[in-house]
Amino acid sequence: MHVAYPAVVAALLFSVGVYGVLARRNAILVLMSVELMLNAVNLNLVAFDVWWRDRLHGGQVLTLFTIVIAAAEVGLGLAIVLLVYRNRRMIDVDRLRTLSEDAAPAPEVGDGDAGGVRAAAAVRAGGKGAAT
Repeated sequence: MHVAYPAVVAALLFSVGVYGVLARRNAILVLMSVELMLNAVNLNLVAFDVWWRDRLHGGQVLTLFTIVIAAAEVGLGLAIVLLVYRNRRMIDVDRLRTLSEDAAPAPEVGDGDAGGVRAAAAVRAGGKGAAT
């Protein structure tokens, strides 16, 4: 068989995977698209290994390493997706911009440490006002 056929199929698989990563909102579909891209790379590795008739079969060995990395990526990715779903009740990747659980506003910075001193004095005075 000519090497062009597996290369074209691999290019199509990789293109579908790239489209899935860029266009999908669901995290599980993004992970599936990454797997498609890795499978396209594996197909190219095996096809070119057969075409070059390598005695050491380097392409097939590298394919095995890629499969192991893909399995680890799926396990870790699904664990992250499950934890995010447990905390946020959604897995929409566009709405997951921050890693914090709640968007607490940052404390305002006043003129040096005077704001902190006034707040501490107000707490000591029973909340009746800041000591001046």
